[in-house]
Amino acid sequence: MLKSYYHLTKPGIIYGNLVTTAAGFLLASTGHIDLLLLVETLVGVSLVIASACVFNNYIDRGIDANMARTKQRALVSGKISAQSAIIYATLLGLLGFLILVVYTNPLTVVLGLIAMFVYVVLYGYAKRKSVLGTVVGSIAGALPPVAGYTAVTGSLDGGAALLFLILVCWQMPHFYAIAMYRFDDYKRAKLPVLPVVKGMKAAKVQILLYISAFTLAGALFTIFGYTHIVFLVVVGGLGLSWLYKGIKGFSAEDDKKWARGMFFYSLIVTLVLSVMLAVGARLP
Repeated sequence: MLKSYYHLTKPGIIYGNLVTTAAGFLLASTGHIDLLLLVETLVGVSLVIASACVFNNYIDRGIDANMARTKQRALVSGKISAQSAIIYATLLGLLGFLILVVYTNPLTVVLGLIAMFVYVVLYGYAKRKSVLGTVVGSIAGALPPVAGYTAVTGSLDGGAALLFLILVCWQMPHFYAIAMYRFDDYKRAKLPVLPVVKGMKAAKVQILLYISAFTLAGALFTIFGYTHIVFLVVVGGLGLSWLYKGIKGFSAEDDKKWARGMFFYSLIVTLVLSVMLAVGARLP
């Protein structure tokens, strides 16, 4: 039963967001790292994300029943009741926000509230109604690293804006790749993701556009002095290699296989990006 409650929080999403949140925190720290504040921020953010994911599981339980990869989730199978999930999500959220209130600052708390509202309410609605649901989801996913940044600075600046921008631009190709290789699931669940509504070619075009924007956003970090030249070289090269893989998609014989490869490469991209954000402001 404990395992079911653990998986209800979507731990993969939590761990991925903690990596980018830590990157935002370390970018803002510029070498002067408050380890205790880092831990407090990560714990608070992780609990808030866990809460949002449980609420999302509750809202999506009808959709999950129609998708092969989600039909065994605890709320669909009945291992966990809807009432228990609501109580669980509420407790996680209260504890997470309590930690952020006590140990961080008001701006970081507000960003957490905005992220939860966008993910649970706006994304929960938009994903059922429009191809723009993916954009809404990317906004929610880009806010945790900004919260990590503001936990240090207590304010929003150009670095926070670029962090938000580059994470939105990363998530869109990531999400579109998932929608492409999980095409049958999304179509069965009648979710209006781009590949289902407008086709695979349209999704490939959007992937290229967002990867291009990702690469440009990476360059702006160095241009505006938030990171050193090594960041520009590494992240720029990463973006160009990702773009090359995206271009190859137009000649791919198997769109789903190509999209799956793009999905896994996007994970490498976010890992390298996070490392470079963490060290880029401190390189000589």
